[in-house]
Amino acid sequence: MAAPKKASSARAAASIPQVAWHQIRPAPVILVSGPEGFLAERASRQLRDALRDIDASLEVHDLMADAYAPGELMSLASPSLFGEPRLIRVDGASTMNDAFLQEALEYLETPADDTTLLIRHSGGVRGKKLLDAIRQGVGGGIEVVCAELKRDSDRADFAAAEFRHAARPIAPAALRALVSAFTDDLAELAGACQQLMADTEGDITEQTVAKYYGGRVETNAFAVADAAIAGRHGEALGLLRHALATGADPVPMVAAFAMKLRTMAKVGGTRGASGQVASSLGLAPWQVDRARRDLQGWDEAGLGRAILAAAETDAAVKGAGRDPVYAVETLVRTVSARGHDL
Repeated sequence: MAAPKKASSARAAASIPQVAWHQIRPAPVILVSGPEGFLAERASRQLRDALRDIDASLEVHDLMADAYAPGELMSLASPSLFGEPRLIRVDGASTMNDAFLQEALEYLETPADDTTLLIRHSGGVRGKKLLDAIRQGVGGGIEVVCAELKRDSDRADFAAAEFRHAARPIAPAALRALVSAFTDDLAELAGACQQLMADTEGDITEQTVAKYYGGRVETNAFAVADAAIAGRHGEALGLLRHALATGADPVPMVAAFAMKLRTMAKVGGTRGASGQVASSLGLAPWQVDRARRDLQGWDEAGLGRAILAAAETDAAVKGAGRDPVYAVETLVRTVSARGHDL
């Protein structure tokens, strides 16, 4: 247990600003850390555009830290004939070679004038000495944290921000449908947001999302789970079979059931405003509202049996059972009966 505490202390002791991807700003050195590649790429583009707004003559150079040749960084950072500002973007720092590590540490001691060095590190211990130096303030940098958006609430916040920045209203139900349709790829979710804004006018409603992504939404794992939790067995079974026939994987199907049932168990029995409950449980307010609606018609014993069935089905679809499809159909039947006999 000592190692995590030490790591936490080191991060807490960082003397440079740590900002979210959309708060990136010019600095002599910028460490873009974290596993979410899409957000890192978005931050890099945002920085490039901001620097070009300051000076249109900006020179942009790209390096790979794992294929770095000695002298490249110093050569690119050397003053140019006409004094154009430079942006040097370094990718692959999580697998950096020794030459880059050594020369980057040297560069931090005396960063070049009119030069921004952006280093992308997706995670791991490689180059820890360099990361520690940047975080301790050597070079006068900032850190842009691109954490993975694992929770539905995080992805919903991301999508909501896309529409908010474009001043395009979107109905809460439409936002939920859109996020549930693109659970696997943040880039796809961002692309869907941009397409809806480019192809439509006015408020974005649930009907708008259904028009563009109806097929995907209808066969989504969460749509199957929603129908089953509401007790609509025939609809849930039909959606499930259509989803499986079009290539859906039983594993994320079961995961969707488990996620929603666990959320219902967390919310069940709570009192108070949605925002207050959401804060205490680490959820978004709309998730609390949805779970409370989903709990109508359920009792504690039935919910417990449904959660147990989801765990057993998860094992079955991951190799413990002979027929994954039959296992998921059985789970649909159990959940549709709210944990009791159908």
